[in-house]
Amino acid sequence: MNARTGPLSDVRVLDLTQALAGPYCTMLLADLGADVIKIEPPAGDMSRSMGPLPVDREGCDYGGYFASVNRNKRSVVLDIKSDAGRDAFFKLAKTADAVVENAKTGVMDRAGISYERLREINPALVYAAIRGFGDPRTGASPYANWPAFDIVAQSMGGLVAVTGPQGGGGYKAGPGVGDIYPGTLAALGVVSAIHAARRTGQGQFLDVAMYDAILALCEMVVYSYSGGGIVREPTGNGTAVLCPFDIFPTCDGAVAIAAPGENHWNILCDAIGRPELVTDDRTRNVNRRVANAEFVRGILSEWTKVHSTREIVNAIGGKVPVGPVNSAKDIFEDPHPRARGMLVEVEQPGDNPPIVLAGCPIKLTGTPSGIYARAPRLGEHTDEVLAGAGISIAHKEQS
Repeated sequence: MNARTGPLSDVRVLDLTQALAGPYCTMLLADLGADVIKIEPPAGDMSRSMGPLPVDREGCDYGGYFASVNRNKRSVVLDIKSDAGRDAFFKLAKTADAVVENAKTGVMDRAGISYERLREINPALVYAAIRGFGDPRTGASPYANWPAFDIVAQSMGGLVAVTGPQGGGGYKAGPGVGDIYPGTLAALGVVSAIHAARRTGQGQFLDVAMYDAILALCEMVVYSYSGGGIVREPTGNGTAVLCPFDIFPTCDGAVAIAAPGENHWNILCDAIGRPELVTDDRTRNVNRRVANAEFVRGILSEWTKVHSTREIVNAIGGKVPVGPVNSAKDIFEDPHPRARGMLVEVEQPGDNPPIVLAGCPIKLTGTPSGIYARAPRLGEHTDEVLAGAGISIAHKEQS
């Protein structure tokens, strides 16, 4: 592992998470320099077997999913359901700033490693939980014991209802936003609570409900309904309050164009050879363009569909907000992601080629974030971590 240069290099996190929401949270902390110790059961995180899988499975016991959200972490195998495993975990908790888990409500309590028990061991410890509908400690929910996945959070939190073609019944977002956004908020919560603990000496329990996180992401639907009785519906690729602000077809793909302001609109009108639209009553200001959105979209589509994506970007790029609808292949060929450290080649164990992972988007000049190490093999760091905590090898074997 290379030296951790991020601003959290003095933070230690015990990671009891699996799947996506929890590991994404601790991945962000690890990218920012935290020493994240991934505590795995003997069978390992369930996501280790999810693809794309490497050619040399003997040399690498995980696929691309696990590689992405568990980079920069150390893996320790502990059976926390056993007395020995629990005791070893308690000793590790004495050295940690935070514990993060994303089990269902009550699972950790029944395993004997509740926040209350860990607080007795380490009063300054921060305990973070990511659950579908939150934890009773922060607010009782009628759904507290329900299982949840990304698609459930996206649906219940309001995202599905406002996504997709106009007049449709709603679409889920492509990425696992129902996991990733709660995980991101939880990472912010952990850092904030550690900051408070170092000031006061007292840790605390915090949680992020997946439902709550998506509801917060969809804050527009809340104030629209409260302030105007408006139930937001899918608006396709546009928006009900700005125009043009849409995805337009090109002869070889599609392009995003956003020119709601008068300056950008004037430039766009000149670029498409329709300068008269600047003063046309249907398009002379953003309110008129919103009222005549179909007319505006039609005019622009007539222009875009006879040009290539590259031609359009070359014509108005840097003058009007514009961008191609990129596939993964397009992103790999675009100079921006590599220039910004957003496509990072990471070595893999065994006889496997490197894998490219999405880098950390939080860029710091003094204490840079980064990918310091590949994801760990199951239990790869058990010996070094337990020895560092003064836990005997015999004790380790019992666990």
